Amino acid sequence: MNDDEWLHPPRHEVVAAVGRALAEDLAPLGDLTASLLQDQRAEAAVTARVAGTIAGTRCAEEAFRQVDPSVRVDWRRPEGGQVGPGDVVGVVTGRLASIVTAERTALNFLGFLSGIATQTRRYVDAAAAGGPARVWDTRKTVPGLRSLSKAAVRAGGGRNHRGNLSDWLMLKDNHLSELGITASVALARDRWPGRTIHVECDRLEQVVEALRAGADAVLCDNMPPDEVRACVAAARDLQGDGPRRTLLEVSGGITLATIGEYAATGVDVISAGALTNAAGVLDLGLDIGLVGPDGRARPDGVDPT
Repeated sequence: MNDDEWLHPPRHEVVAAVGRALAEDLAPLGDLTASLLQDQRAEAAVTARVAGTIAGTRCAEEAFRQVDPSVRVDWRRPEGGQVGPGDVVGVVTGRLASIVTAERTALNFLGFLSGIATQTRRYVDAAAAGGPARVWDTRKTVPGLRSLSKAAVRAGGGRNHRGNLSDWLMLKDNHLSELGITASVALARDRWPGRTIHVECDRLEQVVEALRAGADAVLCDNMPPDEVRACVAAARDLQGDGPRRTLLEVSGGITLATIGEYAATGVDVISAGALTNAAGVLDLGLDIGLVGPDGRARPDGVDPT
């Protein structure tokens, strides 16, 4: 297995997502405009218009493959690679009609997922200025595209929170309203042994109760940095600072401007929905033509053979 294989989404998810996307474009009669083209071959460069981090190469490649298995993509930037304006991300070769049919679907996936990776890289870099805390995503993803989005977070240097409601137990305020923290943790431990038990807290007293109840992880929700720092101090007083200490997460309203300050509090993890729900799209284009010796796009024609 390649060293970067873990950055990519599962293949079955890629195939399914791309298949749905192509059906949106091609049903019921196919690409009417591309049907006017002769059987000529072309080379096209996927080119970055702005700086960013690349993700979604498997999805883009799958779009070309599903339209025409003979189309080939030579990636010049790997998953998680950095690009600047004008850089060639990959070179596509094959029938011109096939390339232009798959173009928009390929670029939609590549731009969307690279946008998430680019946003994640910004947050990771900003957090690193304050401390060693890891940056996590959330479940705030486009429905049906979660595994792809979470892979893009990994490509951007972030890490994944739980993928779905079956991954582990997360006791939030609405769950705790019936039994409270201590009883909820005990019941969760009894019914789902071996699963992570994560408790959301919005004040220091709740954090202390969750720690004493034996929670595996505690989420400090919507707390200012000073209160988070007090929660970290409380955890160290109760448990020391060894490897078996309860994992401490902070979330809620985290921005690029504030994440460094939160990282400096000593928490282990900072999660932010903005990684996936406010990322925007990385501007990428497909330039038909050749790639020059400098590795940059040189759109000067199509080979008619």
